[in-house]
Amino acid sequence: MKDTDYGYFVPITTRWMDNDVYGHVNNVTYYSYFDTAANHFLIHEGGLDIHDAPVIGLVVESKCSYLAPVAYPEDLRAGLRVDKLSTRSVTYGVGIFGAGDEAVAHGYFVHVFVDRATRRAVPIPDRIRAALERLHRV
Repeated sequence: MKDTDYGYFVPITTRWMDNDVYGHVNNVTYYSYFDTAANHFLIHEGGLDIHDAPVIGLVVESKCSYLAPVAYPEDLRAGLRVDKLSTRSVTYGVGIFGAGDEAVAHGYFVHVFVDRATRRAVPIPDRIRAALERLHRV
């Protein structure tokens, strides 16, 4: 995966605690990078109010493939795209990049949009849908 495969980028600063005993960023940390990228997009581009919005996105599925190690201190970028967009869910493609244009890790995760109170699936709010459509790969 190349950085040109993604339409939205979020800088990620690795932290000391991201490294594991083997001296590289631990595999579970990449999922927090994925979540950060998607939620940054939803907040800044889709207008999501994470504290009071009546509709929120819950992660229901995820996968990550690791291609090259990175370690603290290293500046990364998370690239985001929308691979699938339905009435109530979105599948994001996410790539993690170091200094180059080749991903060090890539994967996906799925958000299902639900009513905050009932946790029942609902349609994606219009403003968020419009933002997601701009990243949708057809």
